[in-house]
Amino acid sequence: MKKPFDGGGPLEQSFYGPNLGYVIELYERYLEDPASVDPEMKEYFEVNGSPLKEEGVAPTNHGSLDLGISPGRIEKTLAAIRLADLIRSNGHKAADIYPLNKREFDRETFELSSYGLSEEDLRAVPAHLICTDARIPLRNGLEAFEYLKSVYMGTLAFEFTHVDNMDEKDWLRRKVETNSMKLNLQKPEKTKVYKRLAEVEEFEKFLHRTFVGQKRFSIEGLDTMVPMLDEIVAGSVANGTKAINIGMAHRGRLNVLAHVLGKPYEMIFAEFQHAPNKDLVPSEGSIGISYGWTGDVKYHLGLDKQIKEENTTVAKLTLANNPSHLEFVGAVVEGYTRASQDERSNAGYPEVKYNEALSIIIHGDAAFPGQGIVAETLNLGQLNGYNTGGSIHIIANNTIGFTTESYDSRSTRYASDLAKGYEVPILHVNADDPEAVLAAARLAVEYREKFHKDFLIDIIGYRRFGHNEMDEPMTTNPLMYNIIHQRPTVKDLYADKLKAESTLSDSEISSIQAEVSEKLQEAYKKVPDKQEDVEEMNPPETVEKGLSAIDTSVSLETLKQINDELLVWPEEFKVFNKLGRILKRRKDGLEEAGKIDWGHAETLAFASILSNGTPIRLTGQDSERGTFAHRNIVLHDGETGKSFSPLHQLSTAKASFAVHNSPLSEMAVLGYEYGYNVSAPEVLVLWEAQFGDFANSAQVMFDQFISAGRAKWGQKSGLVMLLPHGYEGQGPEHSSARLERFLQLAAENNWTVANLSSAAQYFHILRRQAAILNKEEVRPLVIMSPKSLLRNPTVAATATDLSNGVFKPILEQEGLGEKTDKVTRVVLTSGKMAIDLAEKLKGIEDKDWFHIVRVEEIYPFPFADIKEVIGRYPNLEELVWVQEEPKNMGAWNFAEPRLKHIAPEGVEVNYIGRRRRSSTAEGDPIVHKKEQARIIEEALTRK
Repeated sequence: MKKPFDGGGPLEQSFYGPNLGYVIELYERYLEDPASVDPEMKEYFEVNGSPLKEEGVAPTNHGSLDLGISPGRIEKTLAAIRLADLIRSNGHKAADIYPLNKREFDRETFELSSYGLSEEDLRAVPAHLICTDARIPLRNGLEAFEYLKSVYMGTLAFEFTHVDNMDEKDWLRRKVETNSMKLNLQKPEKTKVYKRLAEVEEFEKFLHRTFVGQKRFSIEGLDTMVPMLDEIVAGSVANGTKAINIGMAHRGRLNVLAHVLGKPYEMIFAEFQHAPNKDLVPSEGSIGISYGWTGDVKYHLGLDKQIKEENTTVAKLTLANNPSHLEFVGAVVEGYTRASQDERSNAGYPEVKYNEALSIIIHGDAAFPGQGIVAETLNLGQLNGYNTGGSIHIIANNTIGFTTESYDSRSTRYASDLAKGYEVPILHVNADDPEAVLAAARLAVEYREKFHKDFLIDIIGYRRFGHNEMDEPMTTNPLMYNIIHQRPTVKDLYADKLKAESTLSDSEISSIQAEVSEKLQEAYKKVPDKQEDVEEMNPPETVEKGLSAIDTSVSLETLKQINDELLVWPEEFKVFNKLGRILKRRKDGLEEAGKIDWGHAETLAFASILSNGTPIRLTGQDSERGTFAHRNIVLHDGETGKSFSPLHQLSTAKASFAVHNSPLSEMAVLGYEYGYNVSAPEVLVLWEAQFGDFANSAQVMFDQFISAGRAKWGQKSGLVMLLPHGYEGQGPEHSSARLERFLQLAAENNWTVANLSSAAQYFHILRRQAAILNKEEVRPLVIMSPKSLLRNPTVAATATDLSNGVFKPILEQEGLGEKTDKVTRVVLTSGKMAIDLAEKLKGIEDKDWFHIVRVEEIYPFPFADIKEVIGRYPNLEELVWVQEEPKNMGAWNFAEPRLKHIAPEGVEVNYIGRRRRSSTAEGDPIVHKKEQARIIEEALTRK
C-alpha cells in the first residue's frame, strides 16, 4: 500500500478469502489497541470502519464503531470465509474428476460442522463475503457456499492458488465464479460433439475388428481429448493464430491424425494392411505427408494440415513426428513454434509475435512427473530466447503407466504437480464429461491469449485396453479393469444425457452412428490389397558422399568493411578496458601480416552470412561471451550494464542475428533448436555445448531426432552443433565430446562430422553450411570445437585464407611429403592432435620419411582425397592413425576399416594413441602430459 487510504469503498471489494479474514483479524486488534496495527491499516480503519460493516452503519474513530453484529458473529463470519477459501484452494481434492470413481480426499473436510458452522450461521453471513462477484444472484452465505462447491467441486476442478500474479489469479477466479465456465451449448453444437465422439469410438472399434492383434495404442477412455483439441484449434485460429504445433506420444495418436489433422482413413488402413498408400494422398494436397528413407511405425508419424476458409489458407496445423521417447518432442515443438513467431527479415534480434503460433503439448500422466525433459521444457517458458507466449499443455491421464499404478510412479498427489513450481494454472477435468472438457479448452485458449503464459489441462480418464492391444491388463491391474469392463463409453454416456434432456432422439443417434460406420467402410474399400514384397523407400546410395565444392570465399574488400564495422560501438558505450583492447587488435587481422584467430574468423563468417541474407540463431550456456571468453559477440557496458552487439548494427546485414545464453539444460535446448531449424530451414541455427561432454545429456535428441529424423520421417535439418573437444589435462569430463558416438550414428549421408585444425576451415565450413540450407543436400553439422587452440597462432588464418580459400575435407602438413620416394609412413590425424604434431615438427631434422594428413571432415569420409595423397608414395609401408582419445573412443574404430579399404597392397594400417579405457581421460595433468608426449614421439619416430 503505497498511498493513504482515501475512503474509496468497503474493503471487501478489494479483498476476499484469506485476505479478508486477515483484515478482519487486524480490525479486531485495532479495536483493542489502534497502535498495534500498521499505520496505513490504522488510517484505513479510521476512514472506513469495519470491513464487515452493514449498509447504513457509519464509521467512527478509534474503537467506537458499532459493527451492528455481535462478537460471536465475527467468529462465525471468519470461519465461513476460511471455509470458502478452502473450497477455492482445495475443492479439487473432492471434485468429481475421476471416471472410475476414485476419491483422494474426503468430502467431509468441507462439511460445515468441521468449522463449527451451521446452515443458519451461513444464512446470517452476507453472500458477497463468500462469493465476491455481484453478478451472481446469491441471497446469503449459505447459497454462496453451495454455489462455490458446485463450481469448484464438479467434473471440472481448478488449481491456481499457486499463481503468484494477482491479476492472473483474480481473472481466473472471476472466470470460475461467474458462470463463465458454463457453455450453454445449443442442439447443433451438442450434436457436433456427439458425432465427433462417435467418430472417435467407431474408428478405434473398426481398427480393433479389422486388424486383429495389431498395435494401435488406442485413445479409448480419453475419447474427449479429440473434441478438446478441436476446440483449442478452432479458438486459436479465431484469435488469429497462423501455426499450431502439436506434440504427443503414441497413445491416441492415430485418432488425432484421423480427426484433428484429417489424415484420410484409407491411408491409415493401408498402413495397417502394409499396402502401398502414397497414391491415397488427397489430390488437393492439403495433407502434408513426407516419407523418409526407411520410414517409421504408423503411431510415430506426424502430419501437416492446411486449415482453409473459402479456399484461403488461414492456418497450418502440424503434428510433430515423435519417436518412443515420449516427452522429448515437447521441446522440439516449442522450437517449431518460436520459429513461426520470429520475424527475421531485419537486422538485430528477431521481432517475436506470439499470436502467430501456438504449441499444444500432450503428455502422459506417468511421463509428466517421471521424465526430466518436462521440467527442462517448462523452464524455457518465460525465458527471452525461448518464450513462445505460452503453451497449452494437456496431460492425457490414464491413471496408469504401462502396468504401473500412480502410487508407484510419482511422489505427488497429481501427475500435474510439477507445473505448480512454474506457476502454471491447472485444470483437472473428468474425461467422461464432454462439455466440461470443452469448457476447459476454452479457458485455456482465453488465458493464453490474455497472459501469454503456459496453461495445463489434466484430462483424467482411463485406458480401456492394456498398454497396447496385445497386452492383457487383468494380469497386473485386475481391480481397475474390473471397473473399466463394466463402464459405458463416453459416447454412450453423452447419448444418454442428450436423450434425457431431449436434445437428440434415438433415431437421430442411430442415423449419426450409421453415417460414421458407412464412412469407415467406404474408406476401407479404397485400400489396395496387402503387398508382401514391399519395395524399398528410396534410401540414398550407401557410399559416403561428401558435399560438392561450394565457393565460400569473401572478397578482401568486403571482409575489411565488415571488420571495421564490427569494431565500432556507440561512443557512450563503455566496454571493459581489457576486452576493448583485445577486440581492437582485430583491426589489423586482415592486413598483410595479420592473423585471424578462431573467434575472429567465426564473427567474420557470421557477418558475411548475414550480409548474404541468411538469418542466424546461436544459443548455448555461455554463447554470448563464449565458454572460453573467445567470442564476445555481445558486449556489456561496465557502468550501466547495458548490452550491445556489433552484428546488430552491421550496415550490410539483410537478416536477423539472435544469440542467447541458454539455461543449464542440454536436452530441452538442443531439442528446441532442432525444432526451430526444422520449422525455419532457411536459418543457420547453432547450438553450442559449454563443454563437448555436455552433449551426453542430450543423447536422445542426437539418436532419435537429429541423426535419424530424415531417414524415418523425411525431416531435413541443417542444425550446427559446436562441441568443445580436446585433451588438455582437465580430467575425464572436460576432454571428450564423444566423437565416436557421432561417427557410430553416421550413415546415409545423414550428417557431417568435422574435427577442424584451422580458423580458416571453420570460417569456410560455416559459410558452406549456410549455403546448403533449405536445399536437398542439407544435413546437420557436428563440429568438434577446440579449446586450447582458440588463440593458438598455428591455427590462425590469414586474410587470403578467407578471401581465396574454400573448405577442404583434408589438409596436408606444409613442408612434408615432398620427396615422394622417401616417404614410408603417412600419419593421419585430426583436430587438436594435428596441431600438437605440427608444433613438435620444429625440433625434428629428419622429416623426409613421413607425411601428415589432417582429416578435417571425418564423415563423410574423404576416401578420394586420402587415396590421392597416398598414391603419390611408391615406397609407402604404413598408414598410421594418431589420436589422443583412447583406442575404443575417438575416430579410430570408424577410420580403421576405411583406411584398410584404400590402403595399397602390403601397406599396414596401424594405431597410435591411448590404450583402451573405460574413462575418457586421465585425471592428473602431469600423467596426461607424459602420455601425450609418448603419442607424439611414437607418431614421429621410425620403427
